[in-house]
Amino acid sequence: MTRPLTPANKTLERNNWTWQDGLLILSIVSLIVLIIRTGSQFTGNFQPELTISTNINALPGYTAQTLIRMGLAYFLSLIFTLLYAYTAYHSRIAERILIPMLDILQSIPVLSFLPGVVLALIALFPGERIGVELAAILLIFTGMTWNMTFSFYQSLQSIPRELLEAAQVYRLNLWQRFWTLELPSGAIGLVWNSVMSVAGGWFFLIAIESFTLGNQDFRLPGLGSFLGTAANKGDFIAIFWGLAVLIGVIVVTDFFVWRPLIAWAEKFKLEMVETENVPQSSVLNIIRRSPTLRAISEKVIQPLQSAIDNGLIRSFPVRSVPVNAKGSLNLGNLFNWVFVSGFTLIVLWGTWEAVLLLRTLGWDDWLQVIKGAALTALRVVIALILSLLWTVPVGVAIGRNRRLAQILQPLVQIAASVPATALFPVLLLGLTRIAGGLQIGAIALMMLGTMWYILFNVIAGAQSIPSDLIEAAWVYKLSLLQRWQTLILPAIFPYLITGIITAVGGAWNASIVSEYVTFQGRVISTSGLGATISNATATGNFSLLLASTVVMSLLVVLTNRLVWRPLYNLAQERYQLLI
Repeated sequence: MTRPLTPANKTLERNNWTWQDGLLILSIVSLIVLIIRTGSQFTGNFQPELTISTNINALPGYTAQTLIRMGLAYFLSLIFTLLYAYTAYHSRIAERILIPMLDILQSIPVLSFLPGVVLALIALFPGERIGVELAAILLIFTGMTWNMTFSFYQSLQSIPRELLEAAQVYRLNLWQRFWTLELPSGAIGLVWNSVMSVAGGWFFLIAIESFTLGNQDFRLPGLGSFLGTAANKGDFIAIFWGLAVLIGVIVVTDFFVWRPLIAWAEKFKLEMVETENVPQSSVLNIIRRSPTLRAISEKVIQPLQSAIDNGLIRSFPVRSVPVNAKGSLNLGNLFNWVFVSGFTLIVLWGTWEAVLLLRTLGWDDWLQVIKGAALTALRVVIALILSLLWTVPVGVAIGRNRRLAQILQPLVQIAASVPATALFPVLLLGLTRIAGGLQIGAIALMMLGTMWYILFNVIAGAQSIPSDLIEAAWVYKLSLLQRWQTLILPAIFPYLITGIITAVGGAWNASIVSEYVTFQGRVISTSGLGATISNATATGNFSLLLASTVVMSLLVVLTNRLVWRPLYNLAQERYQLLI
């Protein structure tokens, strides 16, 4: 189960933080500047003539439009995940740029992107709804893709070296290796993180489909805007029906999409003996047993797939590629030169623009940002600890017990997918009456954006434990504590760290909607960096928005680099499954 830390790995660990990381941070700051600068200079008179109805008769149409946006955003996330993680895995040069960049990108709050992205796209399509639609899809994409990409990259890193050597012995080309080894190795984690990604899309749906910026109101017809309008009006009947439809959509999606995929992905688990704890899906059983679908598969799908495979095999001839500890391919210095030169140009421009934008801030503004960062960081730590206390044991139980998984999986998915902002009216009635009010209540609301990332990754990790190792633990009569110490925790550790990395980013993102709440026409807020970002967005204070977003991003990046990334490397070096 373990692998020693080699001198090469030690050298890599010591050099993990390089000048390129600093360049990447500045380049992302420049990207934020570009988005916010574009938004601040927008002078268009976009006034959508749209009133969101809270009549339940409008729900079917609203739900259909939301599902289209979610589907397109998920498709983009999946393509991005495969391309991004695959490139980072196969190129050492690309890895040193793309993985730190991923750390930074996932740390930027989704709602900080919102004003600039929407206004920039509206400026490109003046007076047209397409700009807001594209912005909504793009922002849902940013809420979905990071944990999927981290999960797939982690799965690629965890491929046993013996399998990589076997692929080299059998002279598999790039396509064969991807299709028969690399994609299957990440299937289980990718499916479970897809469930979490869609849930993350639902979490921010209200803010994405309906938001205000200064005196401008931007809305799209959809389930999120329906729930947001109902919550703002305090229309609890409409909230009830909206949540009922949302839960119905989640249940149907779980039954027809996620359960079949989870059961199908089980065949990619690496184990020596057949397990009795296999997820089941009646839909997948029907698909497998259907004579019609079998005939279509044999006559159409399989020949088409063979033709595509043969074409790709011819397009990617076998090359003799040395396999190192990570199975990487060196793409050459040109790739590095293009990245560094491009980033240098972006940094030079972005730094100058950032100075121009930030020089308008006074000491009081910076004091507000620093104080807010400290308070929000404390809430993030508390929310993370409370989340870990219950998600680890529950996730392992769900992942290892088939009957329990059949019962709890849909319930967990529903709970993870219900937008916390839709529950704010109900929660606020209680939170405003307890000691501390929203100062304490914000922690509970932040947990809704944190704990699910950890839970779903733990479930995926528990499901990936080979059954022969579980059987061996029983044969050697290990106690419950010994099983956790020697098998369960080491096995789920890579997945747990992946979940924590995305959960921390999710907690900071959730702080924006947890520390600043609009309820029945009035604002309820508590001191924090999230509240500062929300207030800056609402008032159109782009300088304060930039400062708050940069500080939040830097805090997440530093935490990842100094705490979670070393643990992530430890997971790859000591707890990788070897066969």
